[in-house]
Amino acid sequence: MNYAEYAAHDGLALAELLRKGEISAAELAGIARSAIDALNPQLNAVIGRIDAAPPRAEASAPFYGVPFLIKDLVLHAEGVRCDMGSRLVEGAFVSPIDTELMARFRKAGLVTLGRTNTPEFGWCSTTEPVLYGATRNPWDPARSPGGSSGGSAAAVAAGIVPLAHANDGGGSIRIPAAWCGLVGLKPTRGRTPVGPETGIALHDMGIELAVTRTLRDSAAILDAVQGAAAGDRFVIPPPTRPYLEELNARPRRLRIAYHFDGGPGVQLDPHCRVAVEQTARQCEALGHHVEEAAPRVDHALFEDVNLCYWSSFLAAAIAGVGAMIGREPSPTNLEACIWATYQHGLSLRALDLEAADVHANTISRSVASFFETYDLLLTPVTAAPPVALGVIDCNRAGLDARGWLQDVFRHTPFTALYNLTGQPALSLPLAATPEGLPVAVQLVARFGDEATLFNLGSQLEQAMPWAGRRPAIHVCNLDRSRS
Repeated sequence: MNYAEYAAHDGLALAELLRKGEISAAELAGIARSAIDALNPQLNAVIGRIDAAPPRAEASAPFYGVPFLIKDLVLHAEGVRCDMGSRLVEGAFVSPIDTELMARFRKAGLVTLGRTNTPEFGWCSTTEPVLYGATRNPWDPARSPGGSSGGSAAAVAAGIVPLAHANDGGGSIRIPAAWCGLVGLKPTRGRTPVGPETGIALHDMGIELAVTRTLRDSAAILDAVQGAAAGDRFVIPPPTRPYLEELNARPRRLRIAYHFDGGPGVQLDPHCRVAVEQTARQCEALGHHVEEAAPRVDHALFEDVNLCYWSSFLAAAIAGVGAMIGREPSPTNLEACIWATYQHGLSLRALDLEAADVHANTISRSVASFFETYDLLLTPVTAAPPVALGVIDCNRAGLDARGWLQDVFRHTPFTALYNLTGQPALSLPLAATPEGLPVAVQLVARFGDEATLFNLGSQLEQAMPWAGRRPAIHVCNLDRSRS
């Protein structure tokens, strides 16, 4: 199998080839490892290798033998170090266990080959940590791949692996998926497990899954890992049928809203606006009712809640990790944005967190009432196509916690609301700039309704296909370099 043949298959297709005996798991792992060797010097996506072991799954597992990468944050693999993108943690933590989601990835047949780069503690919409340096976007290496799952997204977009682990507390699956031309689903709160080390990840805003090249890989991996684990705080109703079946289910006529309002001060790039308008027209052509409308949100109040949640979470995480590994947090081992947020978190009172919970409830109920009228909402994912590296500066002089939050969401103002509400949201690479940079559209559904996202997403994947697009840095080019 050459690189072009490897990249032409998504994860499900590679597993089927393996089951048919047309290739072995060792051969697949070898191709992926050689792709890392060849492309990672240009991308800096993979920051640590993991020795490939035979699949710990039945041959019938959906992703049996498929190469995989894990983001170096939140999820842990037994015996594998996790630096969390931070000099504070560097080399000090090796997990003694698989977290629940990691165990389910193994059961699904995935073979983990390495760890991917992430910004420090995930609190950034680009992946440029001091610890490991910037990850570069395979579409244009001068640009950001997004964050915080930027290492995973860059590797998948370049064809190194067909899918990779990612997580999302404010857009960290959807933003890098958008800037790297991938499918990125943030599932409903409680749909995938975050334990056992965590009970409520980032005050209920954090959730994990993957970035993929195809919608069917996204559906299949959610089918494989969804559902509560013992002791989880949230147990939500399971899907009525496998998500993979929703891709081919008979479409129903949907009531769809769209909007472009990113909040005060947001400058929306025309390409992002046009992508939503084109998608809205395509939805109308598919027989759906479409109109411009937006949920009512107090943006200032939402910012206050987000600031409290992120700051208190980071303060507790940094203090806890520091105590566990015997290291003192300081400006010498934390980036400026993280140090400022940590200091703000230490200043918060219990009453501040209680007030944030009250306001989060108000916002969530207002947004939920909007979705009593509409089945889906279309928005941009980001305010612009991928920005240049260095534009989002984690070590800008004079940073304070609120200023940093505003810096992050000025570029990515459409995603974090649905972490707060817990609703499922999907980034699809439905458009491109004249220069070929990816432009994505976000689809948001009611709480618990990933099925509708997959159903409409499948219609759009056929009507507005993206499979033929390839970035400048891609495994297919390695075949030409050999000839």
